[in-house]
Amino acid sequence: MSSTASGHQDNDHRIRRDRSARPAPAPGPEDERLPLGRTTAYGFQHVLTMYGAIVAVPLIIGQAAGVSGEEIALLISSCLLMGGIATILQSFGAPYLGSRLPLVQGVSFAGVAPMLAILAGGGDLSTIFGAVLVSSVVGFLLAGAFSRVLRLFPPVVTGTVITVIGISLLPVAISWAAGSGEGGAADPRSLALAGITLLIVLVLSKVGVGMISRLSILLSFVLGTAIATAMGMVDFSGVGEGGIVTFPTPLAFGPPSFEVASIISMLIVVLVTMTETTADILAVGEITGAKVDSRRVANGLRADMLSSAGAPLLNSFTQTAFAANVGLVAVTGIRSRFVVTAAGIIMVGLGMFPVVGEVVAAIPTPVLGGASIVLFGTVASSGVRTLAKVDFNHSMNLVIVAVAFAFGLIPVAAPQFYAGFPSWAQTVLGSGISAAAVVAIALNLLFNELAAGNSEHQSAVAAAPVRVIRADTLAHLREGDRIQNGAVVGSDGAEVAVVAERHFDDVRRMIDEGEITHTGQIRMVLEAKDARS
Repeated sequence: MSSTASGHQDNDHRIRRDRSARPAPAPGPEDERLPLGRTTAYGFQHVLTMYGAIVAVPLIIGQAAGVSGEEIALLISSCLLMGGIATILQSFGAPYLGSRLPLVQGVSFAGVAPMLAILAGGGDLSTIFGAVLVSSVVGFLLAGAFSRVLRLFPPVVTGTVITVIGISLLPVAISWAAGSGEGGAADPRSLALAGITLLIVLVLSKVGVGMISRLSILLSFVLGTAIATAMGMVDFSGVGEGGIVTFPTPLAFGPPSFEVASIISMLIVVLVTMTETTADILAVGEITGAKVDSRRVANGLRADMLSSAGAPLLNSFTQTAFAANVGLVAVTGIRSRFVVTAAGIIMVGLGMFPVVGEVVAAIPTPVLGGASIVLFGTVASSGVRTLAKVDFNHSMNLVIVAVAFAFGLIPVAAPQFYAGFPSWAQTVLGSGISAAAVVAIALNLLFNELAAGNSEHQSAVAAAPVRVIRADTLAHLREGDRIQNGAVVGSDGAEVAVVAERHFDDVRRMIDEGEITHTGQIRMVLEAKDARS
């Protein structure tokens, strides 16, 4: 053997030794292992926090699809089982899969509106499953490069879409709450039950106990159904028909069918959910103190999309991270991802008990409607919160939101507006979320990404009002003063008092003479002067 070959062999051995000796990444705060009892208890808390949301989607879609109570129970069990599998994959992880952060996965609410549109357009559950399958595979392939796609979904786009999702779902909640009265009018008993359920949600949300407040939707289902039972409005005859323990039948509703328009509408949902999951990964990384880089985000998105692609095979829908559970991590301070893995195992177990789904399927629609008013309204509010991050000054963002809202709400205001359009256009534009997303993305590209041709002078409909302040006001300001949360704050972080012009000279004199030594005294002095006058 030549000395050159021998040298190459030595180098190869050295490289292999170096690789094998390379230390594994240091465990982060999310890798903490708690005792089994605490891990199980905290995991169960995560399940309770998201249980109401994860069963609501199959309940809504099952009711809209007109399937039997037993089949709705199957959908619920399947969604619990798939949510558990997705949670385990996301939190525990596998090579190239999972963010390995405390993220609970479950059925995405973003897909409800387009799925209802698919059903309204003549599709069935197999059409929905086909659209979810194909769009999720595309999402999986995009996961690694999503950082480049993400710029197409800034807050002005995602906030608009999420708001439209919530608003477009509200008519569904209202129709459930109304029931079926004479001549199409609302049924008084149904309205009363829905109103009581809504009141229960509001009261429980007001309770100072955090755990009860977070479970307000789930508890409203329980208490509302109990009241409905007393009113003779519940049928539990189907409970127990599916056996005690069973594995949900794969492809129970037949093989997926594929329709281009449905796939396009669900692909938009997938892109939105990928954006939301990215935000949740970044948020939980910040909360736990874990290091989050582009590789970790990509692994999390791959897990998200792989679970979503497998979901239709087990009669479930698009999976995403649940923001409510991110909030629970922040509230409790429990950062261990293994706690969330335990939650996933519990969800898988619940999915194996059909009786759980059968009980949920027996919930009367007025109860569902009363709780869904809050549930769907919260989705819209989340969109408004996202829009609060948008700069509406000196940009065309106001026009983007206005036009996207208009197109997104056409199906809500005029459901038959697209009746004369081709079927593919009816599916895409007939869903508020699809129409709003297409318009918002296109206008964001036109006005924010393609700067060429933009005018230096803003459109009159988008321009912020011209502002003016009095010149003598500047005399009292110092370098570094700023407005923060509606108050004037100095460069040292202390609040600067703002007083009415009629009191200014008196307060200034009292400060100069030493009668007022700190900001808090100013309010007391002014209140005393007002009381005397």
